Amino acid sequence: MERYLFNLSQPIPVTNHLCRIAKHNLLISLLPFTSKSDISLVKIYVVFSLIAAITLFLPVLTIGLKMLVIVISYNILLPLWSLIDRQSVWLDIWMFVMPLSILQIFPDWFLTEVLNSISFETDPYTMIGEVPAYMAGLWAIPLFVIIYVGLRVKELRGENVALILVSILSLILFVSAEATLWMLPAWTAQNVLTISHVALYIIIPEILLGVSTFLAYEIVQGRKLVLKVVLAFVVMIFYIGSASFFYFLLERLILV
Repeated sequence: MERYLFNLSQPIPVTNHLCRIAKHNLLISLLPFTSKSDISLVKIYVVFSLIAAITLFLPVLTIGLKMLVIVISYNILLPLWSLIDRQSVWLDIWMFVMPLSILQIFPDWFLTEVLNSISFETDPYTMIGEVPAYMAGLWAIPLFVIIYVGLRVKELRGENVALILVSILSLILFVSAEATLWMLPAWTAQNVLTISHVALYIIIPEILLGVSTFLAYEIVQGRKLVLKVVLAFVVMIFYIGSASFFYFLLERLILV
């Protein structure tokens, strides 16, 4: 038999009352992820996904040129949309991840030229040394997502939960890229231990890259571009160091 809470007018079932409370709390908890900013950002990624899909199916371009078109499209679409939609946070994040993405050419070049642990598809039109030119903007795509989601979770659950989610999201995004982009082909791991085309030594450094990028942005958020570039350089150096350390640890010590 159902129990009732009574007031002076009418009985209300306890179970119904608890359901209303639960629904209210759920809506409150989801509120930070249903803001105008979040919805508008989803629209951007829908448009970008369509551009990327159409570009990849163009038969006349090399994979390097296709990726370059995709990366340029993203790095024009995001800041332009942020200006039109007056999303200052998006623009501020992009002004940090774009310099960092450009600097990430050096770690990619190091992994290719020195460690010989990765091989990029050679393109006669779009190479910077041993690295395709599109890599100078490609890193901005996942790093923007990591920072934005981290900030939103921080608003909702605090710094510690945000760092945990940033770590998990970095793992998912970077491992997914390693496991799939070789099929284009964009790049492939070589001369190292891999599982499903994912180089094991690079997993922890890429998680650390996501976390360090998020923490560095917290320092430079809303500050001048020059400081953003300096912190981006620090993150890049940290990534090279961690990639070198875990390569040495796994490939030269453990797997000897």
